[in-house]
Amino acid sequence: MNGLFRLIEDFISLLYPSLCVVCGKNLYRNESLICTHCLYQIPKTNFHFLKDNPVSRLFWGRVHIESAASYYFFEKGSRFKALIHKMKYRGQKELGFELGRIYGAELKASGLYNRVDLILPVPLHPRKERKRGYNQSDWIARGIAESMEKPLDRKSVYRAVDTVSQTKKNRYERWKNVENIFQVSHPGNLQNRHILVVDDVITTGSTLEACARAILHVEGTKVSCVTLAMA
Repeated sequence: MNGLFRLIEDFISLLYPSLCVVCGKNLYRNESLICTHCLYQIPKTNFHFLKDNPVSRLFWGRVHIESAASYYFFEKGSRFKALIHKMKYRGQKELGFELGRIYGAELKASGLYNRVDLILPVPLHPRKERKRGYNQSDWIARGIAESMEKPLDRKSVYRAVDTVSQTKKNRYERWKNVENIFQVSHPGNLQNRHILVVDDVITTGSTLEACARAILHVEGTKVSCVTLAMA
């Protein structure tokens, strides 16, 4: 029976081939959304293997973070920048899940994140999420949670203020723009737990810092942070 289903899948793939969202070439049976060649070409940081790395240093003297890392470099004109754009603005949220799933397996292997109790995506303001239709960080967090076999919490922290875009702001402006924008709605879910906060891209770390500060007000919490990319 399995052989029959495989033949049917092969026939359908001939008529409607699955294509890599990066290069447009046909995907093999064991590939999902992104081909192995394109995944290999994306520039990895390997920061998740290092306690002291350029991402963790962004938080020094600002807020206490247990561990922090980004998976890829967000290089101008790179394939990965186009990938993030598709995930964030073109409705391809499944890309977030797939990349998060791959990243989660790496985080689990690194050993630095094994004591995490809970995965929590940086929330969007409800108005912005309704407009976009989804929260890309939520989909990344779903993939990470699946691979790390950790629970996902999407409700205990919310974004109380709808801020303007951070894109053209300097470091101080970014920090002021997100100051006190996050609130904890269910502190009991976070109490005495190590929370891994997930976002798509980190530039100055201001958004993650603000989210971490809100969480750390809850008794006994610890926070680590990861993003798919570092700009």
